[in-house]
Amino acid sequence: MFEAIDEPWRTELMSRESNGIMVRLLWSRSTNLVTVTVADAANDDYFELVLDQHERALDVFHHPFAHAAARGLELPTERLEREALRDAA
Repeated sequence: MFEAIDEPWRTELMSRESNGIMVRLLWSRSTNLVTVTVADAANDDYFELVLDQHERALDVFHHPFAHAAARGLELPTERLEREALRDAA
């Protein structure tokens, strides 16, 4: 069930991929931190969300972009879209 990954300090609990976007749920045994990582191959975007003890890991895993937006994380593609709209005006 657990996936071997290149980072020995983290264990992959779940992963999914759709349309070139890879989402992974990771757990660190040494720190007991749970992290959701998102890698978008098409846009070369990557971000990590470190969960606090009150966040539901599966909710963040299934909706990482919503959780990133709620935290105020600005993704590079969003910034580029805003700049393109501003330049077109």
